[in-house]
Amino acid sequence: MKKEINQALQVLRDGGLILYPSDTVWGIGCDATNRNAVTKVFELKKRHESKALISLVKDKEQLFTLTKKIPKEVESKKPTTIIYKNVSGLAKNLIANDGTAAIRIVRDNFCNQLIQKFKKPIVSTSANISGEGTPIEFSEISKEIKNNVDYIVNLRINEIMMTPSQILLIDNDGKISIIRE
Repeated sequence: MKKEINQALQVLRDGGLILYPSDTVWGIGCDATNRNAVTKVFELKKRHESKALISLVKDKEQLFTLTKKIPKEVESKKPTTIIYKNVSGLAKNLIANDGTAAIRIVRDNFCNQLIQKFKKPIVSTSANISGEGTPIEFSEISKEIKNNVDYIVNLRINEIMMTPSQILLIDNDGKISIIRE
């Protein structure tokens, strides 16, 4: 795992894209603070920038640097992405027109170690072209995706991964709404 972390880390530092297993699905990732890297993800997925991408952080402390409100729901055993208002510290093209951004504390060991060493959040979006189905195993990821990332993490290649995160929204009053269970 150390080799995979070091390889992915170098690509992230260079502004490149990685294809990696997360705590939910195979994802395309990059430095969540690098606008140009984020643009590459949108282009690869053929996704309009108005559609949000998720950012992963390693823990509550890192989350607190991006948003000062940390609800108890981040402690959920189920992977939980929360849409926060008034986020700072992410690339501008990760922040929606309404000032929100989707962030999840990742539970996967590889991702957690990678983010810890990188010291910044990373993007996590499903490894598919927009409008196509989410691949549940590595073999289902299109050649177009595989051929256009800078590094493919060689871990969990044979696992079936089909646990999208639940998505919650925090409104201005702190009320939580379920967007996806």
